[in-house]
Amino acid sequence: MSFNLGFIGGGNMSTAIFKGILKGGAHPANNICVSGPHIENLKHWKDLGANTTDDNGIVFDNCDIIFIGVKVDKLDTALKTINRSSSKKKVLFVSMLAGKKLVTLKQAISFYLPNAEISVTRIMPNTPMTVGTGICLYTPDATVTEQQCQLLEKLLNSSALCERVPEPLMDSLGTLTACGPAFMYLVIEALADGAVKQGVPRAMATRHAAQMVVGSGQMVLQTGKHPGLLKDEVCSPGGSTICGISALENGGLRATMINAIEAATHKNKDLGK
Repeated sequence: MSFNLGFIGGGNMSTAIFKGILKGGAHPANNICVSGPHIENLKHWKDLGANTTDDNGIVFDNCDIIFIGVKVDKLDTALKTINRSSSKKKVLFVSMLAGKKLVTLKQAISFYLPNAEISVTRIMPNTPMTVGTGICLYTPDATVTEQQCQLLEKLLNSSALCERVPEPLMDSLGTLTACGPAFMYLVIEALADGAVKQGVPRAMATRHAAQMVVGSGQMVLQTGKHPGLLKDEVCSPGGSTICGISALENGGLRATMINAIEAATHKNKDLGK
């Protein structure tokens, strides 16, 4: 199926999806158009072969699937710049606006584009899509066809584990998958700092801390074992690992991680109001 892909907003998350699509060969760059208020900030898109513009209307007029990657409070501003009298056309909008419900998105887009046949899908991507190892949740509204879902999955699967979930899970599970990388970067940095404190060179400590986290995740995924069981298998009686686990428990690591997910989830819900 031949189609044009658009992005309204070319920030970090849009760029991650764009680069993931290119890396996975899911869509040609010359059939991708991105808009932003400062076209000079889109140079990296142009360098990779995409079409760039500062006019959101050009993206709407020329694209069949459009990712919305603006700030949550800039949605109305972005939509206002599109010509309300644009000819009737069928468009799938894919929103990455945290917390914004499907019904709210549909109402806003339909208000500004009354002549278009609009379908809306919410996604919650994460930045590891840039390197082809991301996660992207999505939930479509009732007007999105199975063919459109399959097309969206093909685009996103090129760089992420793409999974369809009920909308009520988008804020909570989406917090885990979208905010979680930042939490893990903090963990990797802290573990590397610990090794540096013991005399390991910084670059070496960071490299091995990151690979250790990757390997630990793969152990959970490939063995199917509960993380607690895998942890127990490493903890020999009176050994160094259980001493480290004790230090983590004393520091409240698990409670802090739980609280981080809760705080970020509440913020996502607030953003959507």
